[in-house]
Amino acid sequence: MSVQPIRLFGDPILRKPAVEVTDFDKELRKLVEDLTDTMLAAPGAGLAAPQIGVGLRVFTYNVEGTVGHLVNPSLELSPETQDGVEGCLSIPDMTFECLRALSVVARGFDMHGEPVTIHGSDYLARAIQHETDHLDGVLFVDRLDDATRKAAMRAIRESEWFGLGAPTVKVSPHPTRGLGL
Repeated sequence: MSVQPIRLFGDPILRKPAVEVTDFDKELRKLVEDLTDTMLAAPGAGLAAPQIGVGLRVFTYNVEGTVGHLVNPSLELSPETQDGVEGCLSIPDMTFECLRALSVVARGFDMHGEPVTIHGSDYLARAIQHETDHLDGVLFVDRLDDATRKAAMRAIRESEWFGLGAPTVKVSPHPTRGLGL
């Protein structure tokens, strides 16, 4: 098991768009393993590579007993929406009502470079949209209505963990050393 430190709100890597994966190699499989182990240990419904300091377009998910991952995702969103409670491992112990598409078709690749299509609705759709947002440098608080975002930002500023800085990270085992390409 290789649980990695999760980057918290305020860490610049969470705001930087991730780079597309081009090498489906041993290092990518190790990254997916690290993401999965970290997500399950947290525990969380999903985790994107930037949340452990790696600027690549990869995320994992754990929804209703199904654990999976997606590399280089592209999404088709339904016009129907859902409003529901959402949280984030990078914004610990906080949840807010967030509007999302009700269903999604996510296309990408698995860690071996094989094409993958995921049809998700409800909670799975929410998780896929949330993690794909991370790959674009978007946090779920950016999607909140004005009043809720204001309350969320106040709660974040008042939290015990806010302003503690980025975790101390030794040398990343990934070829990009966590910096993206």
